[in-house]
Amino acid sequence: MGDEGSRAGALAAPRLATVTTDPPVRGAALTVDVIEDAAIAWDDAGLLTYVGARSGLPSSALEPESLPADTWLAPGFVDCHTHLPFFGWRADEYAARLAGASYAGVQGEGGGIPRSARMLAAASDEEVLSFSAALATEMLAHGTTAFECKTGYGGSVEGELRQATLARALADRVPQTCTVTLLPCHAVPRGWSREDWVEAAVTDVIPTAAAEGLADAVDIYVEPSIAFTLGDLHRVADATRGAGLALRVHADQLEDGGGAAAAAVLGAVGVDHLNHANAEGVTALGAGSSVAVLLPASTFCLGAEPAPARALIDAGAAVALGTDANPGTSPVVSMPETIAIGCRLYGLSPAEALAAATANAAHVLGLGDRLGRLRPGLRADVLVLEGNGPDHLAYRPGHDPVIRTYVDGTPVVDR
Repeated sequence: MGDEGSRAGALAAPRLATVTTDPPVRGAALTVDVIEDAAIAWDDAGLLTYVGARSGLPSSALEPESLPADTWLAPGFVDCHTHLPFFGWRADEYAARLAGASYAGVQGEGGGIPRSARMLAAASDEEVLSFSAALATEMLAHGTTAFECKTGYGGSVEGELRQATLARALADRVPQTCTVTLLPCHAVPRGWSREDWVEAAVTDVIPTAAAEGLADAVDIYVEPSIAFTLGDLHRVADATRGAGLALRVHADQLEDGGGAAAAAVLGAVGVDHLNHANAEGVTALGAGSSVAVLLPASTFCLGAEPAPARALIDAGAAVALGTDANPGTSPVVSMPETIAIGCRLYGLSPAEALAAATANAAHVLGLGDRLGRLRPGLRADVLVLEGNGPDHLAYRPGHDPVIRTYVDGTPVVDR
């Protein structure tokens, strides 16, 4: 969403919570600062002009709207790992896994990623966009003001480029800021060998998408037993670097494949999942520049082992949170629910989770200098939330605490 419709405004609330330093915040610094009796103001361009104590609000600012005693202000949530746009659900596969089927077994029987690729291919562009825009609206109602789109359900060179095109079209249709990540190496398409598909990805899909401005980053699913290898990661990383795009990596979700350490050494901006990251991977993420993107809703839906969140933080790593919104393993679009699950399953504090779901997530998407914090000069993506501060985000899983959502200073959700 651009400046059109933005208008100057000001709010005063009992408290405000935000990361105040430049992201990514790492290790013990993963927290938020809380300002009591707070106020914010923004200009006609939708940019914040003041964030601080109400007593310091400049006289030139508009008279602030005073919010109720049981509310607080936070930055809009940034969902840095979703698989939108897609089309259709796979609830029967979830039921099968509840009954004991494995992830690999479901995919081997024609389900999983290839099934979503078939559903996407069979749907018209408008069907995909309408389906995905409805999910983006649900995300907005739960406070998500920016999110990542991914490909990965294309199933062919042409299909991947079509999905990237649809992702850009979705970004034009919704109020949120959207980035697009190319994920050609998500599953090997039917009729291809893994080696030939990687060759097509690095020589055709990635260069074409970069030349046409269809992607901001490139991802790869490193899972040697069912997806792609460390050797494939290096090939994709070289192509990504050559295309001038950022590198993302799905690593160590189902097994310890050494992906975390390799991705950190390659300088991937985000290394995601990490349920089975080994000690070497934890150390590498703590020492490097990459952000560990944790996906607790996916862990919950798969009944998987949680990622070593506390070990990562203790090692000095930067941690972000995302929903992993997808039709197979994480049909979840709510960041408050993701935060609640992350606090319970991963042992994050509410303040850590809020920092991970805002400033650090924005950094992963290359948006850390624009949004994800409440700070003068950044975009007025603001949430008015129920409760007395971050603790309430983890307190009522399934409850939507968002009272009002602003994007660019314009209220887009108001209960």
